[in-house]
Amino acid sequence: MKRTTETAGDLLRQWRQHRRMSQLALASEADISQRHLSFLESGRSRPSRDMVMHLAGHLNIPLRERNAILVAAGHAPHYPQHDLGEPGLAAATAIVRQILDGHMPHPALAVNRYWELQAANQAILALLDGVAPHLLEAPVNVLRLSLHPEGLASRILNLGEWQTHILARLAHEVEQSADPKLAALKEELAAMVPDQAAKAHKPGPAPEGRIAVPLYLQGPNGALSFLSTTTVFGTAVDVTLSEIAIEAFFPADAETARQMKVMTSGTAGGHS
Repeated sequence: MKRTTETAGDLLRQWRQHRRMSQLALASEADISQRHLSFLESGRSRPSRDMVMHLAGHLNIPLRERNAILVAAGHAPHYPQHDLGEPGLAAATAIVRQILDGHMPHPALAVNRYWELQAANQAILALLDGVAPHLLEAPVNVLRLSLHPEGLASRILNLGEWQTHILARLAHEVEQSADPKLAALKEELAAMVPDQAAKAHKPGPAPEGRIAVPLYLQGPNGALSFLSTTTVFGTAVDVTLSEIAIEAFFPADAETARQMKVMTSGTAGGHS
């Protein structure tokens, strides 16, 4: 979605079109007249604060963008935004750290909207030996780190399959957020792994017996197999918190569990 204007009406229209809804469909769902909606989108009427929130809810607009529409309409932002280190998010930060440390000896990390690393446990750090230093410079993008030739790509045993999984997930996130920065990341990652490189990696076990797409990673003492889960704050009303996701990797077999226990022995949890 192009964001070339700051008028609230244009932003609402862009979001309606992005959600592939007609004026009539949105007006009917929001229980307002199509004429009123047309006036709002054209700028003939300025949306009230309540109307912006009402339409944003029906369009499932992310909190960050809801604030932008409110400001464009001449209203103050509705949703607060704090850094994770600020007192306002102290309780949430403690929860994130508890989840990360409690997941030891298995890998877990927290990322923001753009997949930039916010925190990680020591198990993640144990898997990063040999990664190019420039990929570990803040802000660390964990998807770029995983697919970059100087990152983990050479150690991902089902690289083509994992790349396909990542790109599909990013495509969904771009569809939901309409964020051009996220769309650019998707394009970057799509071009990062040449077809011949992806085909050179074994796909792993046949998919019939799977329950999810696994990550097969070459560890220092043999192959590792993980399944991942995602945790989000489902009732977040802070912009930053609404965009935080915790990615936790669980061992998909007993050998991976054993290796991770050995690799992290002597580590008292911890996070970065």
